[in-house]
Amino acid sequence: MIILGLILFVIGLLASISILQTIGIIILVIGIILAILGALGKSVGGRRHYF
Repeated sequence: MIILGLILFVIGLLASISILQTIGIIILVIGIILAILGALGKSVGGRRHYF
């Protein structure tokens, strides 16, 4: 999710499409939160790792 968020954000910046930038940032933040929770040992949605 982190990589997908970065890709969408960069494409949005290069193409000047604000909706892609917004979606990219949202997916990036969700990916980072899930990665942090997984690293802390908290299982989210029945999964311990999201990678």
